[in-house]
Amino acid sequence: MNFDDDAANNDNMKHHHVLEVSLDKGSLLVQQNVEVQELVHKNVGAGGRVMLYTGQCSARTAPHTPTCVRWLARLRPNNIRSCSGPPPRSWRQAVLPPSVNEIERGILHVPRRHHAHLNITTPRPALRGAAPPPSPRSSHPPLILGSSAAPTNVLLRAAQDLRIALHRLQSRQRRRRPWKVASAPGKVLVAGGYLVLERPNPGLVLSTTARFYAIVRPIHDELSPGSWAWGWTDVKVTSPQLSREATYKLSLKHSMLQLTSARESGNPFVEQAIQFSIAAAKAIVTDKEKKDTLDKLLLQGLNITILGSNDFYSYRKQIEARGLPLSPEVLLSLPPFCSITFNSEVANGTGEISKPEVAKTGLGSSAAMTASVVAALLHYLGAVNLSCLDQSSSDSATERNLDLVHAIAQSAHCIAQGKIGSGFDVSAAVYGSQRYTRFSPEILSSAQVSGGCCLPEVVADIATGKWDHEKTRFSLPPLMCLLLGEPGTGGSSTPSMVGSVKKWQKSDPEKSKDTWSKLGMANSVLEEQLRNLNKLAEDHWAAYESVVRSFSHLTWMKWTEVATNQHEELIVRSLLAARNAFLEIRLHMREMGVAAGIPIEPESQTQLLDATMNMEGVLLAGVPGAGGFDAVFSVTLGEASGAVANAWSSAGVLPLLVREDSRGVSLEAGDPRTREVSTAVSSIQIN
Repeated sequence: MNFDDDAANNDNMKHHHVLEVSLDKGSLLVQQNVEVQELVHKNVGAGGRVMLYTGQCSARTAPHTPTCVRWLARLRPNNIRSCSGPPPRSWRQAVLPPSVNEIERGILHVPRRHHAHLNITTPRPALRGAAPPPSPRSSHPPLILGSSAAPTNVLLRAAQDLRIALHRLQSRQRRRRPWKVASAPGKVLVAGGYLVLERPNPGLVLSTTARFYAIVRPIHDELSPGSWAWGWTDVKVTSPQLSREATYKLSLKHSMLQLTSARESGNPFVEQAIQFSIAAAKAIVTDKEKKDTLDKLLLQGLNITILGSNDFYSYRKQIEARGLPLSPEVLLSLPPFCSITFNSEVANGTGEISKPEVAKTGLGSSAAMTASVVAALLHYLGAVNLSCLDQSSSDSATERNLDLVHAIAQSAHCIAQGKIGSGFDVSAAVYGSQRYTRFSPEILSSAQVSGGCCLPEVVADIATGKWDHEKTRFSLPPLMCLLLGEPGTGGSSTPSMVGSVKKWQKSDPEKSKDTWSKLGMANSVLEEQLRNLNKLAEDHWAAYESVVRSFSHLTWMKWTEVATNQHEELIVRSLLAARNAFLEIRLHMREMGVAAGIPIEPESQTQLLDATMNMEGVLLAGVPGAGGFDAVFSVTLGEASGAVANAWSSAGVLPLLVREDSRGVSLEAGDPRTREVSTAVSSIQIN
């Protein structure tokens, strides 16, 4: 292998990125370490070049392996250049498929296990008086890790230098521009569906590992001399996963946006989040120095990038179209922040063709996105300080900051969707897992009447108003796992289902009141038992751990045979009581669905859920939120989630990667895509 002597020094390493991934036969990427689409696009567009090698495990392997790497999904084939001259010893040059569609699908066809190395050479910055940068077609010796031709100590030194160079590059970027990144989670409503719409009925909502990220940075590094007299500033919103970029002019006086790009590029939730956040920051920041800083940040323009975890979106149709198994491993093969797919165009009730929509998994993407944008902007503009959120102590200042994020996010979300909902999804996105009781709709009456106009006055009312929502910390007991599945048996419209239930309430008030009363009691019992299990785990951990781990291999009918002492008996009793309470919840939800004429728990889901609850180590299994065909969930004990996932896959249900994460809004250290690259570089191993 040709190895340039100075390729390992820090100067060269700043311009080389070497990334490795394992490829398995006939599958999507099974172990994908990083997402580098943006890095590839940037370097190719700036005159860099991309080279891909696949290491052969056998000398008999064909010299050219047709392969496609998902990282290069959006590149045209002629943008991908190979290394001039013969490939290094024991390596073969990869050949890309001729079809752009194959590249977009990211299908891999390899005869056996390979290691692929992607080498991206970026052009050196032009120095005054220096020769121009080399042409993309010129040859630079590629740095490839993992070949036995290079001494181990040289490769180790190169890997270490790469880590150092990447760290310095990230530090320099942070110093150059004041990036702020905030994230907010998706949700799963496990109990309280429909009841949570009306006070004082509570709902049990879990926040998840699926998160939306909002990255805020200035458009312009410096201000022009006359910029302080401007009445407008620039705002740019980018969604890499949708390949969309929206540009706006922002009125500095009224905090209102005017779209200057194509109409379809805009997003009402993002737009309202921006407008409400800026108006709130202006109303709250009164200190002269902070106000001057805020004005300067606005005049520099707002460059906002929005990213959503893959868990928010459905890839089931794409997986089925490729004949791949409905398994979590296939979902793991997707690159982080993968391109988003759309549902097909369908005819609506009037015979017209409906606009294609993004295929989602029902985790509250709009609420999480709105909360992340609001949190990032309020922190960036100095209206709140979210730096202490990760600390265990929750002081009053932190609570006030979160309360403001919640108030602005709820307001923006309600205006964007055109109605005042219960708000449990936004509350979970801000505060995390909780027992939630909705706010009084009258709190947002001024915002709803104004329709987002006269923002300074509206925001002042919202920020100073008394919000009467109730939230209490709640999470699953230890050693319990939340598992979600996508049945793929059709979609459900939550607003229309809610409307049908309300019609039923009006037509049969006596029966509906009785059903809601029984549901409320069963929800309370479930909450009480889960809280009791949390307390038992805290007070008697050894007994709790022994029981839960034992139950992961037993069906519920054998649970009573496990207890050997008083503490274990209490734990078993609470587990069975929680299970029975949830069965009662499912019963009354089905009755309500039949009375209202809607499939809250469809027959197909009932069969699946009954079978799931009879499996070993399963405590609960149901339909989240308003129910319907969209999703199912299960709460398992110990290590039982793997068996449930396998059973769901066999039954045609795609197990998702989502798990419970009790955190709410969080301030991130940097761009989550950069974190993926850093993780991959840190995990380089020399064999």
